[in-house]
Amino acid sequence: MTVARTVTVAATQFACGPETAGNVDRAERVVRAAAARGAQIILLPELFETPYFCKDQNVDLFELAQPVEDHPTVARMQQLARDLKVVLPVSIFERANNAHYNSVVVIDADGEQLGLYRKSHIPDGPGYQEKFYFSPGDTGFKIWETAYAAIGVAICWDQWFPECARAMALQGAELLFYPTAIGSEPTDGDYDSSEHWRRVMQGHAAANMLPVIAANRIGFEQGQSCALSFYGRSFIAGPRGEIVASANDQEAILTQSFDLARLRRDRAGWGLFRDRRPDLYTALMTLDGQSWSD
Repeated sequence: MTVARTVTVAATQFACGPETAGNVDRAERVVRAAAARGAQIILLPELFETPYFCKDQNVDLFELAQPVEDHPTVARMQQLARDLKVVLPVSIFERANNAHYNSVVVIDADGEQLGLYRKSHIPDGPGYQEKFYFSPGDTGFKIWETAYAAIGVAICWDQWFPECARAMALQGAELLFYPTAIGSEPTDGDYDSSEHWRRVMQGHAAANMLPVIAANRIGFEQGQSCALSFYGRSFIAGPRGEIVASANDQEAILTQSFDLARLRRDRAGWGLFRDRRPDLYTALMTLDGQSWSD
């Protein structure tokens, strides 16, 4: 008989204003509220310390980046995690000597840093000019054995790539987390990507039989070259891709509990990992789907 191993997760969404102190205060407030609802692993949106600065190419904004060591927001979140006994993946703009990364620090329920993930896929388009600021991450896809579950964490544009989710699943992730900043498209104000955005990650959940937790920001943000309206729509998907908790475009805290032991049994029973043929997937190691050795 399978013994239940239940974990409660939360996705949060809120607007990010011009002052870092106010944004971090808001993040702490929603973490405390999520913990009060029983959440043990709580996801905050991408780059929540500031407005989404990648709307513009502005060299002065590199001053927002800080090293992980002695990072004030990370230190504050470590204390918060320790006080509440919660796991917090914390999104930051990281400076590492002359390199800059879009990173997540994973903080365990005792306040210890378990490690760092650096965003692998870096977008570059109107309103989302991240290649100006961030180098492609060099950590690879990773999982962390937290106090409550083995978790995989990737960041925003990573969520559009099934290879990322599968890599974390193969390493033993029991839950997948995606902090996000996505909204309107400056070149087409009538285009709404929110359903496409959701369906891609619902596919990750279904294909890997793993819950997916996505936390987006909300609100209107004016940049120098354009403005973006972040649509929220944060959600939690179950292991068959079904939406089990959903937000609109207002501040929200979503929670959901999962029996990880039951999910592990179900994954084994379906055979999705047993029947994989990695020897036939060599095209995935190329950009054009071809091998010069053929």
